[in-house]
Amino acid sequence: MTYKPLIFLFFIAILFCCKEEQQQHLTRIEGTQISISDSLETDLEIDAFIKPYRERVNKELDSVLAYSVDTYSKKDGELNTAIGNLFADVIFEQSNPVFKQRTGRDIDMVLVNHGGIRSIISKGNITTRTAYKIMPFENSIVVVELKGSSINKLITYLLEAKRAHPISKLKVVVDEDFNLTEATINSKPIDTSKTYFVATNDYLYSGGDSMTFFQPNDSLYILNYKIRNALLDYFIKVDTINPIIDDRFIQIKK
Repeated sequence: MTYKPLIFLFFIAILFCCKEEQQQHLTRIEGTQISISDSLETDLEIDAFIKPYRERVNKELDSVLAYSVDTYSKKDGELNTAIGNLFADVIFEQSNPVFKQRTGRDIDMVLVNHGGIRSIISKGNITTRTAYKIMPFENSIVVVELKGSSINKLITYLLEAKRAHPISKLKVVVDEDFNLTEATINSKPIDTSKTYFVATNDYLYSGGDSMTFFQPNDSLYILNYKIRNALLDYFIKVDTINPIIDDRFIQIKK
């Protein structure tokens, strides 16, 4: 018995099927929107599986690190706020030792953005969860070496923004028409012939919030230190926080 006719028919069938498949075209995609809410039933098996992990994470997030004597919001002031001042001062205090150990130099000033503060600090216990709420992003601290002329561009940015962007070691005073009357770093006038080491975050260094004055620059130092971790380390180190609105960025009115 010969199988050649059968084999021939078999290959003909395969070629026909492939040709049919090649001629198929996608004409429509349909889907159904499923709203994720409390109305969805809990899968008890999955819930039981993740319960130990959820409880361990919540225990970690709710661990008390420090105490806040009041409630602080980034809406509390026009040009500088207590929470913003704390935010910038913590970045300086926690990152300067790291920078100095690596370079032998000190950070001259800090600038981060008002929008980077994502939550209030409520009166009472400060927990790990507090730090995650304030800074939910993975932004890391970088130090940029800028010429004095770029610092002047930085100050011009602050004057035009008229917003409480957190700063530390920099003082800016304007008159009632928002003309600059004083600008100092560590109580000294800005020297255009000098270079300054400015701590900020990687998002702003890349031009976030239109802060284009960070580039070009003389050098960039990546500390591999997240802002959230700086906050956590600071809260662990201190017992109580009591930040204030001060004179680091003010308007003098007649």
